[in-house]
Amino acid sequence: MRHNNIFVCIAVVILCAAAALSASVCTNGKDEEAGVSGMNVMQLYSGRVGGQQEDGIWTYLGIPYAAPPVGELRWREPQPVEPWDDILYCSDFGLACPQPETPIYDVGKTSEDCLYLNVWTPAASPGERLPVMVWIHGGSFTTGAASLDTYDGGNLAEQGVVFVSFNYRIGPFGYMCHPSLSAESEHGVSGNYGLLDQIAALEWVQENIAAFGGDPERVTVCGQSAGAISIIDMMVSPLAEGLFDRAISESGSFYLAYPTGWATAQAREDTLDKAYVTGEKIAVGLGCDKAGDVATAMREKPADEVLTAAFDDYEAHTGVRFRPVVDGWAIPDDPATLFGTGKHMDVPLLIGTNSDEGSLFLYGLKMTPQEYAGLMEAAYGPYAQEVLALFPPGRSEAEVLNALDDVITVMGFAAGARYAAACMEGKASDAYLYRFTRNPDLPLLGQFGVFHGLEIFYVFGNFMQEVEDVAGNPVDTGLSRTMMAYWVNFTATGDPNGEGLEAWPAYTSAADQYQELGEQVATRTGWYPQARALINEIAGR
Repeated sequence: MRHNNIFVCIAVVILCAAAALSASVCTNGKDEEAGVSGMNVMQLYSGRVGGQQEDGIWTYLGIPYAAPPVGELRWREPQPVEPWDDILYCSDFGLACPQPETPIYDVGKTSEDCLYLNVWTPAASPGERLPVMVWIHGGSFTTGAASLDTYDGGNLAEQGVVFVSFNYRIGPFGYMCHPSLSAESEHGVSGNYGLLDQIAALEWVQENIAAFGGDPERVTVCGQSAGAISIIDMMVSPLAEGLFDRAISESGSFYLAYPTGWATAQAREDTLDKAYVTGEKIAVGLGCDKAGDVATAMREKPADEVLTAAFDDYEAHTGVRFRPVVDGWAIPDDPATLFGTGKHMDVPLLIGTNSDEGSLFLYGLKMTPQEYAGLMEAAYGPYAQEVLALFPPGRSEAEVLNALDDVITVMGFAAGARYAAACMEGKASDAYLYRFTRNPDLPLLGQFGVFHGLEIFYVFGNFMQEVEDVAGNPVDTGLSRTMMAYWVNFTATGDPNGEGLEAWPAYTSAADQYQELGEQVATRTGWYPQARALINEIAGR
């Protein structure tokens, strides 16, 4: 059985979805020296920033929201940015955070000095108090950047929101745990630096977004994949309390019943002690494990050496995985457990998945029916036969991959979305569940079906016509307008419904209703009903 590296899989989406921008951060200078016309200057807590206007939208790119996490600040909580005196003219994205290089997935130049955010605002004055949407990019907690063309917030800002995106530390710089790092922490923990960056960005929004015409009391945090998982994590984190008022989670997961979950649940690095194993391997790879002060020795290593040690012999199915961990501080306990016991934020939640979440991750994979049966046995143990009965492999290679796609989609992604929505029934706030089903049926995109990340095209309205002319189809442009309206309405009020839109009911377990977002936009009943009982049984819910 041949497995593709996860980065090759992610590269396919980016090839289809976006080209990365390589740029520098804000430039510093006095008004009379800058020679830049058409700039609008905003006063922030840390200093003044200048932006540029195009088609009625003011854009500020590359604003520092935390001190550069370099040198002694590597593997530490984000620190406040140093105030500045002159105006920072913010016309270019900050550099992407360090990440593995891949043949296709190119975010341009990278640097550990990467904690920058971007703002798009239609406000003509600070007093407008517009709703705020804050985007957290995906990338398996290992790759990605806010500078991807797909994440350009201009179209959403045109709908009347202030849009914010940002970089956060990823891979070993964002999520590595090590006993020596925990020993120097006042909280006795390590890892979760990327999550803490996200929280710092939201704190920046609370302090500064009013200057851009945004309303700090109407902040919606939204994200896809790793960004969506981060949102679920923040909904149970006491550190994020009060920083956002609504949440949108696109294709995240609790890992409730993911196909690699049963066999590897005990080995999965979701706690400090388990993640220490990987951190100690990295220290060995860096030649720092025998140092008197391991943390200091590792900080002295260049970023590229850290990446090399972190991803040596890495494979997505068996190797190192960097992700948030339950540390008892930033994440007090398993998020699924906390949701199940009602210990999560009472904020409106819009959550859903795509109908072919697994297809992207299976790119290049070959598997026989016998190998598929063995994987289900390893993944689900005593439940394997029930899973095989629900998702039979057929006889051909194509049928096997279709079955595995269904398992990943239903058990890995859809299960978690419905579970989160159901857990909101004990709260005052509502949940809205969706299933994205639009396949543009084009030669390149169509081969992956309704793949993981496809909905981002529609949410942002940024169709990449140089790849394939999705924007030329009125079904796709109409669906994009509808989804943007739903997302913007939810950002403004906590309810996606609005004039001219198909009614979208709040989720209840009894009705089991969700909104189909596809060639048709309509309310459907029955969220993968054939697997509902089995998912609950496996997850112990």
